[in-house]
Amino acid sequence: MPLDDLPDWLPGWCVDRLGDTPVDVLFEARSISAVFGLRLAGGRDVVVKVREDEGRAPSCLAAQARLAERGFPCARPITPAVVVEGLAVHAEEYLPGGEPLHGDTPEVAVRYAAVFARLMAELTEVTVTPPLPNPRWARWDHTDPGLWPAIPVLDERDQSAVPAYVVETAERARKRLLAAALPCVLGHADFEGQNLRWRDGHLWAVHDWDSLAWQPEAALVGAACGEFANTAGPPTLAPLESSAAFLTAYQDFRGRRFTTEELEIAWAASLWPAAHNARWEALHADPPRCGTTLQTQAQARLQRANA
Repeated sequence: MPLDDLPDWLPGWCVDRLGDTPVDVLFEARSISAVFGLRLAGGRDVVVKVREDEGRAPSCLAAQARLAERGFPCARPITPAVVVEGLAVHAEEYLPGGEPLHGDTPEVAVRYAAVFARLMAELTEVTVTPPLPNPRWARWDHTDPGLWPAIPVLDERDQSAVPAYVVETAERARKRLLAAALPCVLGHADFEGQNLRWRDGHLWAVHDWDSLAWQPEAALVGAACGEFANTAGPPTLAPLESSAAFLTAYQDFRGRRFTTEELEIAWAASLWPAAHNARWEALHADPPRCGTTLQTQAQARLQRANA
């Protein structure tokens, strides 16, 4: 990406906040947010993250900084989040290297569960203002009218394109989730394999701390058990037996067993991101990769969720 293609305000922001000007673009990625890897004139490499300002960023950055201080493998924030043209912007260390851990077998699920258990244990030592509202793909606890949280880029499209089984699955899963009486905790709500890097068989880095959420532990674990295997390409839903292995291993690593209610909530939560992704596919006329997997697994997961 040429420097000329950076947002007009970004070079000046780097001078103001980092004391240096960008001279090269190492990488650029855009989705819901934008991420720019930049080399500054003094030779330092940094990552600048830009996303819609929802008031969540300060809490997410505070938690990320605390984990980095404690030695957890994640990038250290180097600026606070500031609002630029309605966008929350911050810079953090560039932490390159490592490779995704591919695969969706139960054995791979156990390795991811070990990381998630460590991450959740670390976050119990962190106190921040809850980062609300929760990330939009995990926002089953929204207070907007209707089934889905308000997401203009999706809501403006023809909703009749969304298959009935996707809507039904989302309705049943959300009803079960909302009926829970479990305390909320801080956790990572985008625990996809694409956000982790491994080196020589060991965890190297966990990325995307903008996606912290404030939800019951069982719901956060459930979402992770369904999405951990998304390492490349369009997201999908992990095999049922691998999600089960993830849930069992997580409890083993945390040293406590979930209650019946917690297990049901975990299974219900495993469906919500998949339903969100299946809706996205349908509204964008994309191949139904997640939708097909959801259709195959929904009833089994709903049954385990008592939904």
